[in-house]
Amino acid sequence: MTAHRHHPQVRLRPPRHGVDPRARRWWAAQALLTVSGPLLLAALALLVLSLLFFPGALPWLAPLVTGVLVLPAAGYLLVMPRLRYRVHAWELGEHAVYAARGWLWQQRRIAPLSRVQTVDTVRGPLQRSFGLATVTVTTASTAGDVKIAGLSDADARHLAERITDAARLIPGDAA
Repeated sequence: MTAHRHHPQVRLRPPRHGVDPRARRWWAAQALLTVSGPLLLAALALLVLSLLFFPGALPWLAPLVTGVLVLPAAGYLLVMPRLRYRVHAWELGEHAVYAARGWLWQQRRIAPLSRVQTVDTVRGPLQRSFGLATVTVTTASTAGDVKIAGLSDADARHLAERITDAARLIPGDAA
């Protein structure tokens, strides 16, 4: 007969803390640098080259470039930050840290505080320009880190301290 360890049932409410409102501008800037900006530049280059070298192609090329490059780029730039802002949330409970993220591929990560190994605060150059940071909680798990992006610098520092303090109080297997 095998012995079963009894684990208390822990219920977590959906994460209630959202990210900083400036995260929308940060995500829009990311979109402009990585997706929307290059698409809009490609559209502009195609239209300018057509105007200079193949002006007869503009009647059919302009609507094609608009539909294939300009509208998706503008849509991504305008819609993605709002959707991301709605789904990014976090919660620090008595027993776990919980993060929800992803606007297209949604991810929910719950990390027991007993498994926390490190808590890092990361601020890339673009994040710094918006006064934002990401808290990364590394656990004794192969599933990966729990990341809470789009926090203000002050909130990120405070959250990292709270997670570290809470993890110290719970005996676990990550120490």
